[in-house]
Amino acid sequence: MMNVDYKIAWKYFFSKSNQTVINRISNLAVFVILIATCSLLIVLSAFSGLKDFGLSFSNVFDPDFRILPNKGKQIYVDSLSMEKLKAIPEIIDIAPIIEEKVFLSFEGKSHVAFMKGVDANFDLVIPIDSILSIGEWVTPESSSVVIGYGIANTLGASVYDYSSFLKITAPKASSGSIINRRPFKSFPSSVVGLYQVSEDIDKKYIFTNLSLAKDLFDFKPNTFSYLEINSHNSSDKNILQKKIQKILSSDIKIKSRSEINVAIQKMMKTENLAVYLIFTLILIIALFNLSGALLIIILDKKKQLKILSAIGLQKLAYRKIFFYVGCLITFVGGMSGIIIGSLIILLQKNFRFVKVPGTDLAYPVVLEAENLIVVFLTLVFFGSIASFLTVNNIRFVDKSFDS
Repeated sequence: MMNVDYKIAWKYFFSKSNQTVINRISNLAVFVILIATCSLLIVLSAFSGLKDFGLSFSNVFDPDFRILPNKGKQIYVDSLSMEKLKAIPEIIDIAPIIEEKVFLSFEGKSHVAFMKGVDANFDLVIPIDSILSIGEWVTPESSSVVIGYGIANTLGASVYDYSSFLKITAPKASSGSIINRRPFKSFPSSVVGLYQVSEDIDKKYIFTNLSLAKDLFDFKPNTFSYLEINSHNSSDKNILQKKIQKILSSDIKIKSRSEINVAIQKMMKTENLAVYLIFTLILIIALFNLSGALLIIILDKKKQLKILSAIGLQKLAYRKIFFYVGCLITFVGGMSGIIIGSLIILLQKNFRFVKVPGTDLAYPVVLEAENLIVVFLTLVFFGSIASFLTVNNIRFVDKSFDS
């Protein structure tokens, strides 16, 4: 019986009514669903593109993995353990890092940032050439620093400006004494380079050599804030952690790049959810046209309903027929919207005809299977509900059937 109901629904959907207005209303319902579905897919793909675009900056700046102390702020790694870590097949190279907060002052202006002490291996983990814009990188012998464009703009500092030195102040480690006469350490430094990654990062970090940072923050030999790892793309975090845990006696934890940037990902997901809910609401409003179109189709098919009733068609059966008609309207409009939306996204990705205002940068879009599935399931769910509620308006449908 379901097959017969579906065939009748198929005929009702594709057959033309004698009244042009009814045909236009049906076509309008399909078109409105098409536009709403297309818009939802394009917006979700745009936000996926923005997420990847935002994370691409951190991908340049952040390592594949980071080894941190599970408790406290320092991790102990002696030279023998470091060599054993480098011998792990999944690891390409390792860079020890010392990171602490410092206070910067330059010609009456001040700024709070994080200082990262790095050694020569840092270039093997993070490609320095990709972030360094002006000047040179820090050397092991100098007391110079590399700062971001954001910090340079805030302080008014520039590269190789020896007329005034950048003063760096850091809190002194507690010696156990109740009274610490000199709670801070300060030293003058010159800026030898400027890096540029993103607005947030450029204002957050400055770089110096590892030995200088160790003296400034009173780190003991072979102790670091964390280790940064450059690994092969196929490296599994759990396997890598077990191998590292066998070598290091201290209690450690490992974070992948995605876990390091968890705050950015949470923010993107929240924004993505908000946009999804807004455009889903637009889709629901568009489905009101579906309800109206179904009711008009029912009125238009009154004579045919009487004939079907005379040959034994039950009321439940004709409800199924018009439910299938509603589902067909939803499916045709929705799939057309998904196809057109996908084409628009692919055209933007390949030809980049939409630019970010004020720049030559193409608006980033990513066509993801996840977004296609979400849009399709949303369409099926709300389209089915709209069709079900419409055909179960018993008094209206029964009146049309019996009159």
